[in-house]
Amino acid sequence: MLINVHDFEGVAAHKLSQAAYDYYRGGARDEISLRRNREAYSQYAVHYKVMAGVTEVDLSTSVLGMPVSMPILAAPTAFHGMADAGAEAASARAVTAEQSIFILSTLSNTPIEEVVQAASGPVFFQLYVYKDRGVTRDLVRRAEAAGARALVVTVDAPTLAIREKDTRNRFTLPPGLVLANLTGTGKETLEGGGLDTYVQRQIDPSLSFQDLEWLVQLTKLPVVVKGLVRPDDALRAAQIGAKAVVVSNHGGRQLDHSPATLHCVSRVRQALDSQVEVWMDGGIRRGADAMLARCLGASVVLVGRPLLWGLAAHGELGVRQVFQALRAEMIEAMLLTGCSRLEQLGPELVERL
Repeated sequence: MLINVHDFEGVAAHKLSQAAYDYYRGGARDEISLRRNREAYSQYAVHYKVMAGVTEVDLSTSVLGMPVSMPILAAPTAFHGMADAGAEAASARAVTAEQSIFILSTLSNTPIEEVVQAASGPVFFQLYVYKDRGVTRDLVRRAEAAGARALVVTVDAPTLAIREKDTRNRFTLPPGLVLANLTGTGKETLEGGGLDTYVQRQIDPSLSFQDLEWLVQLTKLPVVVKGLVRPDDALRAAQIGAKAVVVSNHGGRQLDHSPATLHCVSRVRQALDSQVEVWMDGGIRRGADAMLARCLGASVVLVGRPLLWGLAAHGELGVRQVFQALRAEMIEAMLLTGCSRLEQLGPELVERL
């Protein structure tokens, strides 16, 4: 019986190739940051309320003015085609059926037009800034034309940190899978090398706040900045025009001495005007983890690997089941904490041990 994210990962591990499983689960170098993200949740205690009279829990909220049924969104993750033939279209159908938001990676195996068409709710587009600004501009225009509702710009990948599992596996995309959003640009394959080689050749390591200014001016879509852990970086992004920031260390896949994102979110929230949303990802495996992040200042959290485990285990249905499990766990945690609404979750409920 599959009842939690860890169960789905166990099934996924048997279904996926070793290279695909290692790619999805792995982190940079010694995987210090990968472990930190997960361990951070055990370092807080919740001082729950009793006799609070809570009989029902309402998890609904909004993201950039768009209603969602719970504060758990789909993080942008690459190469869903390795997990299931339905790829990103199946993931998007599942996530939006649960009345959440799907964020599509630039490095998807399904073109954005098909993903937006498959979804029954909002799709955001995660953007890598290419050295070729014409390619970057075309990606933005394509996302706008397809109906994406926001741009999520990843800023923590000036180069790709070595993920040693991928190096040992000589990871590359399986035959038949391409970077579907880059078709026709000459940048749609990994060119016989690994993802690290592709990023070194194509993604701009000189990305700066001036480039963020250019993107904000380029599009009418709300711009979200993903991949920061510092309050000063968050503040500068907001001053340029970012509507939200994502406290993220790329799932422990970039700098291997990054702090756990859960430890960073409070300071980022305090640094920003309340109109700028603070999202967070990293290590979330339980609904109670999402509740903790909300207490510490994240309006919503993003989950990446859990979605992939669901997709690999049981396709579209598996993704829905993962989101349903996280929803049920968060409702349970809030009931036991004595809170019926997300607005009741705050730092006064938690203690760092």
